[in-house]
Amino acid sequence: MPELPEVETIRRRLAPLVEGRTLRTLEVLDSKWCSPIAPSELSAALEGRVVERLSRRGKYLICEAEDEVYLLMHLRMTGTVLYDAPPGTLYVRVRLELDDGHVLSFCDPRRFGTGELALGRDALQAFLDERLGVEPLGPDFTTEHLYLQTRKRRMPIKALLLDQRRVAGVGNIYANEALFRARIHPLRRAGALKRGQVAALRDAVVASLQAGLGAGGASIDDFRHPDGVKGAFQDEFLVHSREGAPCTVCGTPVRKFVAAGRGTYACEACQTRPRAQRSP
Repeated sequence: MPELPEVETIRRRLAPLVEGRTLRTLEVLDSKWCSPIAPSELSAALEGRVVERLSRRGKYLICEAEDEVYLLMHLRMTGTVLYDAPPGTLYVRVRLELDDGHVLSFCDPRRFGTGELALGRDALQAFLDERLGVEPLGPDFTTEHLYLQTRKRRMPIKALLLDQRRVAGVGNIYANEALFRARIHPLRRAGALKRGQVAALRDAVVASLQAGLGAGGASIDDFRHPDGVKGAFQDEFLVHSREGAPCTVCGTPVRKFVAAGRGTYACEACQTRPRAQRSP
């Protein structure tokens, strides 16, 4: 958290405000944000350049400046980007001032968010290719692609969905929601899924992400839109954070357990637990 829908929500709201503007100053208030790059190096590379495009790849928000200079921002667990944050805003780690006087503030109470610099399109592409798989809302995220990713994989299917090198942008919330929609238990071995199950999961991933986008993302803790407004997807969760609540399909209480190292929610009546994972 934030995941693809939250980052894309930020991008969509900021793009009309920053594209075509010149980045007047970039002030790094916490050097950990861009380490090992020195804050002065980052500022020198970007200040005075026009922001040609604000894009997104997976969970990265990418500021594409002129002359192929790229700032890649990752929000990690608690980061967000505010536009003209009010005085006294806490946890501001970076300030980006535009030539029209407006300011973007990267805020992050847990300091896990990062800023990366790529010089040249080849460097940008190499950076992304090393870390990210296909975009789940793009044309390459097909049933066949996902099916091939699952073959001979002994890992739980939830772990596969969380692997950014396989599916870019899906995190804990949307993995939980997608697996419920597809009626697949998070602990089921990826390689054991049949093609029909994979087809259902592919569609469920897309549907969950689109629902999150339509609601402006989920605000459980720190995520906010650039104007400070919360997202609303948390009000539409089918299983995530609903431990003990009745399943929206069958009424069985939703269970919480650990899968792929993350807090996981499922209806174990709708999503049958694999036999090997059942209690004796």
